[in-house]
Amino acid sequence: MKLTVKPKEATAIINSLLSGVVPRIGVQHITVGRSDEVDAFIKALDDVKNGHSMVKFWIGDFGSGKSFMLHLLNTVALKQKFVVSTADFTPDNRLYSNDGKALVLYTALMDNIAIQTKPEGGALATLLEKWIEQVVASTASENNLSLVQIREEQYVELVKNKIMQSINELTDVGGFDLASVIMKYYEGYINDDELLKRNALRWLKGQYKTKTEARQDLGVREVINDLNFYDMLKNFTALFVSMGYSGFMINLDEAINLYKISTSTMREKNYEKILTIYNDCFQGKVSNLFINIAGTREFLENERRGLFSYQALKSRLETNKFETLQIRDFAQPVIRLMPIDHNEIFVLLNKLKDVFEFHYKVEIDISNSEIQNFMEEIYNKPGASEFLTPREVIRDFLNILSILRQNPELDKASLFSNIQIKDERPVDVLLDSIEEL
Repeated sequence: MKLTVKPKEATAIINSLLSGVVPRIGVQHITVGRSDEVDAFIKALDDVKNGHSMVKFWIGDFGSGKSFMLHLLNTVALKQKFVVSTADFTPDNRLYSNDGKALVLYTALMDNIAIQTKPEGGALATLLEKWIEQVVASTASENNLSLVQIREEQYVELVKNKIMQSINELTDVGGFDLASVIMKYYEGYINDDELLKRNALRWLKGQYKTKTEARQDLGVREVINDLNFYDMLKNFTALFVSMGYSGFMINLDEAINLYKISTSTMREKNYEKILTIYNDCFQGKVSNLFINIAGTREFLENERRGLFSYQALKSRLETNKFETLQIRDFAQPVIRLMPIDHNEIFVLLNKLKDVFEFHYKVEIDISNSEIQNFMEEIYNKPGASEFLTPREVIRDFLNILSILRQNPELDKASLFSNIQIKDERPVDVLLDSIEEL
């Protein structure tokens, strides 16, 4: 196999998978069995590039590869010149709240903004400065000034006025305050005032808790909060597109945490927010925005606590009645991820062996037939059919490679026979038992 993986990617792949989490970079090198989903996703990206917006729900059982899929989508979208961001739903963040939890989600998304040259996140300041440079160049051109002249103090107001005008043309709700803060960032940018730039970034990330503090530091009357953060995401989408990017893609994982909200009123408010976003995207009220939400079947289908408990969402998200396991429809809003089969697992383990050897600069003495023996051993263990997930297969295989790298004389068959299967599903997999408040 010809490896095109970079050393940094190989390190991320091995360290992350050994820890039981999905690597942030390099997942395209170990992808198997998802070509149909990726092809459909690329077609959807083309639609979003052309000004449409979209919401997709990636639904699968625990360990079916939902998080892996979202990371793969990130990699594909970055290559298509999208700005991307990712956040996980947790007990402390959500789409709707009145106690700051929605703002926590927004701040995580702002922190994780990535572009192709900064795929691991933290790209907001880079994008801001790139946009400012475009405005500076445009202002210089309109006023027949050189790029050196336009930076002189006497022309600062000229640029600030252009920033305000440009933002007002791009945005709707919250545009004035957004423009005012970006003007402050510009002041800090040309005067090397790091504190002013940092305060502007704090505001843009939703980290100001009070209007008083924001007014003292930046002279603006509003702050980003639980109620207006979605408007700000739409504003940023328009800003990124104006810079030449294809659009803004947002990935939201672990949606089961919305299902687990204990009060039915708050849970319904979150589902109502999903409905608002869904309608905005598919009715053309927002352009160039792509939102992916990953969750389990319970999150989608449970009619007491899941999305299907909200009738307006159920009617929109029910599966195409003509779809079967063999005949798939990847154009619908809900895409169900089927577990990868044993042949695909075998291909995956071979890829992982190559990445492992590249990372450690060694050759592990393990043949294809021995990899098959490992798979037979692990899949025939008691409990494997019920509890075994690709995550555990991968981790056990990498653990064995790690042992063999340091102890090449060990008998592989005895290592394989020592594998034990345990139930790795979360304790709360029986989610119907959650108490309703």
